Amino acid sequence: MRCARLLYNNALTSMAPYSTLMVAHTRHNPLHKMSPTMTPHTVWKRTMFIQTQDTPNPDSLKFLPGVSVLEKGQTMDFPSVSSAQCSPLAKLLFRVEGVRSVFFGSDFVTISKQEDAEWRIIKPEVFAVIMDFFASGLPVVTDAKPNPNTQINEEDDETVQMIKELLDTRIRPTVQEDGGDIIFMGFDDGVVKLKMQGSCSSCPSSIVTLKNGVQNMLQFYIPEVVSVEQVTDEVDKMAEKEFSRLEKQIRQKDEPPAENKT
Repeated sequence: MRCARLLYNNALTSMAPYSTLMVAHTRHNPLHKMSPTMTPHTVWKRTMFIQTQDTPNPDSLKFLPGVSVLEKGQTMDFPSVSSAQCSPLAKLLFRVEGVRSVFFGSDFVTISKQEDAEWRIIKPEVFAVIMDFFASGLPVVTDAKPNPNTQINEEDDETVQMIKELLDTRIRPTVQEDGGDIIFMGFDDGVVKLKMQGSCSSCPSSIVTLKNGVQNMLQFYIPEVVSVEQVTDEVDKMAEKEFSRLEKQIRQKDEPPAENKT
C-alpha cells in the first residue's frame, strides 16, 4: 500500500495521479435578485472545478472540490446512511446508487463504492451533488463534531503523549493524503489501538499499512510500543451488518427464479 511505503520511508516520494473535471451546471434561479437588464427567463450557470485522486483502495476515490469541507486537520467518517444524519452533504451523497460510505477531510470528500458498482456511473452523480451542495451555502455538518487533531490530555502519560504527537504530525497527514484517517483509540500493555477510516477502512492493504508503516515508525521512536492493532466500534459493526444485508438482497434479486416443480 502506498501510504505504508511512505510512512516506512518517512518521505513523500510520489503522488497519486489527479484528474480534473470542470462541472458546469445550468439552472433557473428565480430567487436571485434580477437586474433591470434581466428577464424572468434568465439562466444562471455555475461552474466548479473538481479534482479526483486515486487512493490505494480501488473501491475508494478522493474528490477535491477546491473549497474547504471541514476545518484544517478535522475529519468525519460516515460508514452508513444512519450515521450521516448530522450532515446534509453526506445524506445527499448516500442517495447516489452504489455509494457504500462517505468520508470528509479538511479539503476533500472520499467516496467508497460497492464492489459491483462502476465509477463511470457514480462519478458524474457525485460531481453534481458536490457542486449543487456548495452552491447552496448549506453547512456541511449540523449537529455533530468532526474528529479533532489528536489531542494530548493532561491525564495522558508520557508514552501516550508521544504516540499522539507522532500520529498527528507524521502519520495522519500522509494517511489523509490517501483519502482516509487513523484515530487513536487507546494504549494498553504495549499495544497501540487504532481505528482506520475513509479509504483505509476497507482497503485490502490496511493491515500492511499498520504493520509495515505505522507500527515500524512508532517502534522506532517509542520503544514501549510492542505492536499496533486495528479496532472497530459499534458503528462499524452496524455498517458492516447493513452492507451484508444489502448484498444479500442484491444477490437474491439477481438470481433467476426457481423453476416450478410438477
